[in-house]
Amino acid sequence: MTTKQISIPAVANDRRVWLRVGTLLDGVSSQPLRDAHVVYDAKQILFVGDAQNSPPGELLNPGQREPDLNLPEFTLLPGLIEAHAHLFLEGGELNIEKRATYLKQTPVELLQAACARLEKIVRLGVVAVRDAGDKDGVGLALSKLYVSGNRLLMPYLDSPGAAIHHAGRYGSFMGEPMENYPSPHACVEGRVKAGADRIKLIPTGIINFKQGAVTTEPQMTTEEISALVTAAKSFGRQTFAHASGDKGIERVIEGGVDSVEHGFFIREDQLARMRDRQIAWVPTFAPVQEQVDHADLMGWDAGIVANLQRILDQHAASLVKAYSMGVQIIAGSDAGSVGVAHATGFLNELHLMERAGMPSLAVVNAATGNSANRLGYKENFGRIKSGYLSRFILTRHSPLDGVSNLAKAKHVIFDGVAYESGENPDTSGL
Repeated sequence: MTTKQISIPAVANDRRVWLRVGTLLDGVSSQPLRDAHVVYDAKQILFVGDAQNSPPGELLNPGQREPDLNLPEFTLLPGLIEAHAHLFLEGGELNIEKRATYLKQTPVELLQAACARLEKIVRLGVVAVRDAGDKDGVGLALSKLYVSGNRLLMPYLDSPGAAIHHAGRYGSFMGEPMENYPSPHACVEGRVKAGADRIKLIPTGIINFKQGAVTTEPQMTTEEISALVTAAKSFGRQTFAHASGDKGIERVIEGGVDSVEHGFFIREDQLARMRDRQIAWVPTFAPVQEQVDHADLMGWDAGIVANLQRILDQHAASLVKAYSMGVQIIAGSDAGSVGVAHATGFLNELHLMERAGMPSLAVVNAATGNSANRLGYKENFGRIKSGYLSRFILTRHSPLDGVSNLAKAKHVIFDGVAYESGENPDTSGL
């Protein structure tokens, strides 16, 4: 039986669907559930049980005695959560000149391009996105569009709006400087008034690929970060911080952010404090891997490629350490970066995390339930559990045999409606 040969019944106001699958991954458990039952309608999952716990009659359609589909070869898992993406950027474009031209568009044009991506992202299995910021209000507009209850097929989406950085330092293409406000508190308040769902900080620069290191000093002090975090908490907002280089990472940990983004050159003692303080880590392998994979287009020579590979190998070792230590690891790809297309780049990020040495089930959890549990989204998704939204993936290509299987043909159920994702989906503009 192929994925295309199954027909998933449609839900309706008076029609529920009962599936029985060979394997269920609930998004948080360390072991899969075998021979599992799931009942859902358009709003939510109504029942989850194993072979010894069939759904009660009152949750089924009148007179129903058997599942609508019995799929012993299939795996059911939550829809994926992309925890770090820049939806205002077209990640799949590798040409630097074209990328520069793209950014010269008006905010309205950037928003239109982002809207065109939304349905494709869902069809590829990503049901939620934590946008990582832009200065033109694209992410905020998308967040408001989702909340409006529009009929457009789009993932759950929240955004920090413009990231916070210092004038003249890295981040101007996606942020607004602190210097535009009289205090850190006023800066955060300005973001909240603009509609920010959370607060994005840029305390460091980026990796100097030629040197194979972060060569600039951090742009924020620990005290500044702490003040921004305190302000964010006063408005009920989480913070996430772009940080690479051990000195900058040290400052964001001591500043008390909710999650460290990227984290290249992180130390083991820093990972231990992150674990103890419940600070999550979003490692984002994909952008650096793309630099290696397309070194010829980037103009990198053998020495720079060696630097990049060393950075990736060190990052992989840190990921394995973090996992073994119990650090909360969340999956995000930095989609929108050069070569990192939305949705497909995220699927590749999951493959890179697994290749680094993280078990496949742990990677799935990092992209589903662990993300949902730590990052404080406003709706219930990312888990296969009663009361959670009916947004999940059904596939005969088990991610337990390799998370790259998530890029293969599958069904994506979104609010009870089943969408097919074939072997060659439309990825244009991502």
